[in-house]
Amino acid sequence: MGDLFLVRHGETAWSRSGRHTGSTDVPLTENGREEARRLVPLIRSHRIGAAFVSPLQRARETAQLIGLDEASLDTDLREWDYGGYEGVTTVEIQRERPDWFLFTDGVAPGPPEHPGETPQEVGERADRVLAKVDAAFANNEGCVVLVAHGHFLRVLTARRLGLPASSGALFQLATGTLCRLSTEHGRPVIAGWNVRPPS
Repeated sequence: MGDLFLVRHGETAWSRSGRHTGSTDVPLTENGREEARRLVPLIRSHRIGAAFVSPLQRARETAQLIGLDEASLDTDLREWDYGGYEGVTTVEIQRERPDWFLFTDGVAPGPPEHPGETPQEVGERADRVLAKVDAAFANNEGCVVLVAHGHFLRVLTARRLGLPASSGALFQLATGTLCRLSTEHGRPVIAGWNVRPPS
């Protein structure tokens, strides 16, 4: 089994301000584009067997900027459906719910088209993505790259390590960074986290 690389998209205006950005299709800022461009040497130093990207423009543009123009779109890589908390910051939510925590409490219900997801539902999507990753490893030589979103990739990391979805809380993930999940003695490990080349 090869290495699994996770790329969180570059900065957006909403990520900069801390607004929960699930389905809202906001673009990268110029700083976010530069964050992505700085990852190119890290990506080019590896043989890529397969790449998958979220359909949202901030992830797709990041993939293009790092040279993954042929990455396959995968709707399972979309960000957490924040439901009624879309566009709202944690500080604002905690004014009404002081003990609220996304990874254990989930979100308030939203409109029918974006009702919100529980941590377990996000974990189920992550498991589907990991099954596709393992299939890609079986059919290709080289690493697999996922270009997606912060909270989703944190849940996916937890699931890869055999932890519950709520354990995604343990893995802080900055915009425009590269993470590497690998194996040691046949068991999944984190081999690199929040990697960003010097500017």
